[in-house]
Amino acid sequence: MSDATEACAAEPPGLDLAALRAHLESALPGTTTGELTGSVIAGGKSNLTYDVTDGSRHWVVRRPPLGHVLATAHDMSREHRVLTALHGSQVPVPRTYLLCESPDVIGAPFYMMERVEGMTFRWRSQLEPLGAGRVEAISRRLVSTLASLHAVDPTGVGLGDFGRPDGYLERQVRRWGRQLDASRSRDLAGVDELRHLLESAVPPSGEAALVHGDFRLDNTLVDDQDNIVALLDWEMATLGDPLADLALMLAYDRLARHPEGDGIADASTATGYLSASEVVDLYAALSGRDVSRIGFHLGLAFFKLAVILEGIHFRFVSGRTVGDGFNRAGALVEPALAAGLESLKEQY
Repeated sequence: MSDATEACAAEPPGLDLAALRAHLESALPGTTTGELTGSVIAGGKSNLTYDVTDGSRHWVVRRPPLGHVLATAHDMSREHRVLTALHGSQVPVPRTYLLCESPDVIGAPFYMMERVEGMTFRWRSQLEPLGAGRVEAISRRLVSTLASLHAVDPTGVGLGDFGRPDGYLERQVRRWGRQLDASRSRDLAGVDELRHLLESAVPPSGEAALVHGDFRLDNTLVDDQDNIVALLDWEMATLGDPLADLALMLAYDRLARHPEGDGIADASTATGYLSASEVVDLYAALSGRDVSRIGFHLGLAFFKLAVILEGIHFRFVSGRTVGDGFNRAGALVEPALAAGLESLKEQY
């Protein structure tokens, strides 16, 4: 390990380990038995995630990204609340230990949870060596996890006021339309047609459920027995129409299969993984929910992804991105819009 790597592991960016240990000794006496070291295990534009250890135990700490502006966009208390509420339910989540809403300790609000042992599968190259049978089992268990999440009674776990399910779909269409207006910089085939079709075809929402907001395989941990042992990254969670989660997962899969989809997580393209129609059928059987209007939800999911990709493209051409891969986002926008238009007319 290089000196630079050692320094990063000892004091990761955005996490004052000495201040964290002092706070733990006050808030949870006896938790740590030695000096803390840590490393970033996920990061970027999303919330930062750290592996922290005292040499004998490990924990995970989550905080907003460095230099974040809108506190509401990276609300640690919401993540902590939903994880705490779901612990002990049929939804596999890490146990939470501590929430600190003050920025005075490490420079931002944060929470601490248990570290769950498991593998994150993001790429086909990671998943396919397991063989088609195990890949199928993992994909089935992923759908089962989604159905279990949507079976949770929000009020029963103390999340009855976690969002505003009434009008959820209308608000989603308006929100992503406004986001489009903020980043529109070029003509895009199909964008106005898809937006107007969505605005005119909003169906009645199904029974409200806890919506994860970014449900996909690479937001889970899978153990060596191919079980889903943790569902992670709850920063987009709210109460709303559960088919939004199902549709977004399917939309990611379809974009990963597109010729321009290089860079989109493609684990769902591994041999043995359930097809889109199989995912929908299994979800319907496990959840008992009506999926006959999945076409609208897919149209909305593709519109959302197209707007996100166009925003990335806009920042890239404006010279406001750092790192690799941003140059490819723009090429996927029109395919996403075309898929959205097609989805409004087709049914699985």
